[in-house]
Amino acid sequence: MSETEADAGGEKDRNFVTALARGLDVLRAFRRNELELTNTDLAERTNLPKPTVSRLTYTLCQLGYLVQDERSGSYRLGAGVLRLGYGVLAGMDISERASQILRDLRNGENSYITSALGEAHHADVIYIAVHRSREDVSLAAHVGMRLPLFFSAIGRAVLAGMSADQQAEALAVADRLDPTSRQARQDSLGQAQEEYTSRGFCTGYGDWREDVNGIAVPVVSLNGMRVYGLNVGGPSFHVSRQTLENTYADQLISAAETLSMRP
Repeated sequence: MSETEADAGGEKDRNFVTALARGLDVLRAFRRNELELTNTDLAERTNLPKPTVSRLTYTLCQLGYLVQDERSGSYRLGAGVLRLGYGVLAGMDISERASQILRDLRNGENSYITSALGEAHHADVIYIAVHRSREDVSLAAHVGMRLPLFFSAIGRAVLAGMSADQQAEALAVADRLDPTSRQARQDSLGQAQEEYTSRGFCTGYGDWREDVNGIAVPVVSLNGMRVYGLNVGGPSFHVSRQTLENTYADQLISAAETLSMRP
């Protein structure tokens, strides 16, 4: 935005901070796949005088939004800009950010694969985003669908991503709802922790439904406060254990890292 763009009806907006707008213009001058720009490059792209650009780049360097190469004198975006980006992503609903990732997983080589993102609620996991199989199958997953927290791949993934305190609370809630299956839940939690530690994902082969196979990974929110599960699966007669582990496991792990914003 230029200074003239802040004018309203020919009269300058007194609330508009021109220096801030010019600083943002400098940051916006960087384009995709560009690593470094000089003061001359920035002046040309922002239509600002070179002395003004020099003062702005100096200030942005002091604040950590730009970093200067001492040898060439050129500038690259600094960690401060990355922190701003994280703030924007943190404000987005995770189901929105997951949409393309879920679509890519669903559109893989096996047309019977369904991909989904879920969050724990009491003793269940509730799907909050789903991309259904490209085939017409009897089990049609949908947003709001419930799966058992302790006896499904996605549930085990959520448990594996929880802290010890969160796991203890989840067990306590489930015990209150169903005291008869306490040992089975303890065993399932142990399975979740072992699988995730050794393989990077959790499995569910006929546990939730005999005719459904699935694998899943935990996704931790940017602020670390919430844990989600990301899964792929489908009917066992079309989606085998080997297909899930050999074809989809690495993709699923990479997708979870992207959603969690982990390096």
